[in-house]
Amino acid sequence: MRPDRFDEGRFEFGESVRVTRNIRNDGTYPGMDVGTLLVRRGSMGNVVEVGTFLQDQVIFTVHFLNHGRMVGCRLEELIGEDEPWNPSRFEFRDKVVCNIDLGVQGNVLFAKGSEGEVFKVIRDSEQIQYHVSFQGRTLQVPESALAPAHPESFNEPES
Repeated sequence: MRPDRFDEGRFEFGESVRVTRNIRNDGTYPGMDVGTLLVRRGSMGNVVEVGTFLQDQVIFTVHFLNHGRMVGCRLEELIGEDEPWNPSRFEFRDKVVCNIDLGVQGNVLFAKGSEGEVFKVIRDSEQIQYHVSFQGRTLQVPESALAPAHPESFNEPES
């Protein structure tokens, strides 16, 4: 941990950060439709303000100079500029299909082509993995075993 951070792991004014999830308009960004992509995951910005929302959620206002936007971010959406960044192909709520049969202890639970939804991105190893819900059952699946459910509308992340 860098010495200029608060003990709680919060970022300070002026500190460079990277956003780990795509940030979409939740209705609080004026002049844009709800759901519009504001900042793509992996983008760098600087903390310009630290505040609270509903008295218990810490929100960091981050200025993304390359996007010309200041956006509110939660702590779990940010990492420090110097922290390792392991980009993922998919993110929370993305619809995916398995490109192999998925099973547990030799029993196939979901056949190749089964559709699921990403609920968590796990970046703490060399290979990205996901918690994916298939028909109400959640499995941990490596990125290499997944493909976009709707490739015609899938925006491949930038490297």
